[in-house]
Amino acid sequence: MEINLAVLIDGDNIPSAYVKEMMEEIAKYGNPTIKRIYGDWTKPALGKWKNVLLENAISPMQQYGYTKGKNATDSAMIIDAMDILYSGKVQGFCIVSSDSDFTRLATRLREAGMKVYGIGERKTPEPFIVACDKFIYLEILQYHQIDTDANANENSTDQKSSVEKMTAKEIKIISATIDDLADEDGWAFLGDVGNLMQKKQPNFDSRNYGFQKLTPLIRSIDTFEIEQFEAPNGRSKLIYVRNKKKTNSSKRAPRRKK
Repeated sequence: MEINLAVLIDGDNIPSAYVKEMMEEIAKYGNPTIKRIYGDWTKPALGKWKNVLLENAISPMQQYGYTKGKNATDSAMIIDAMDILYSGKVQGFCIVSSDSDFTRLATRLREAGMKVYGIGERKTPEPFIVACDKFIYLEILQYHQIDTDANANENSTDQKSSVEKMTAKEIKIISATIDDLADEDGWAFLGDVGNLMQKKQPNFDSRNYGFQKLTPLIRSIDTFEIEQFEAPNGRSKLIYVRNKKKTNSSKRAPRRKK
């Protein structure tokens, strides 16, 4: 069942260039029934956002900066989030910001049974990331195709710089997750591995490492082996993974997920 989402965007620190890809990403997780962006719209810095709000049906919320050095936008977003929570109209929130000030809000919403998705740049502090059910880096979202050669070249550079190299620590976490779910022969259903990894590391995403899906990412790591089987209905594939064994090269098939 698709859930209704409230999308709250911190206009002060999220670039407008990502909006199309960002809304397409959010649609994967639910129906964005409430879409609001917060900021002081009298300031020139938010001028680029004005051009894309109507195209994406995002409502601008005016928030003046009352005191220098204080972020009134954050407070307005938090107050609205709690009002929306108590309205009972949504089952989840998408908080779009790279600001750690929303850490407590994400935690509070999850305590209330809400699904919380975070979207922000790689500079986002760890506390906010781990407070969400899932956190997506803006840099991994595909950019909107731009016609001019100059912009296309710049886009290509951004895409390359957004790909990370998987570290030994991350590989170890995947390995441990496989062991957590494995049957007596060491095989684990890959879908379950991905779900548990998401709970352990909300920002885990195969796209961070240049792969659109989890399966090719796992195939690229030499310490894992994969087996693929026809599902009982014959319409899909069941993919299992296990840690390669130094001894005992048994290829016994894994217990198939029902």
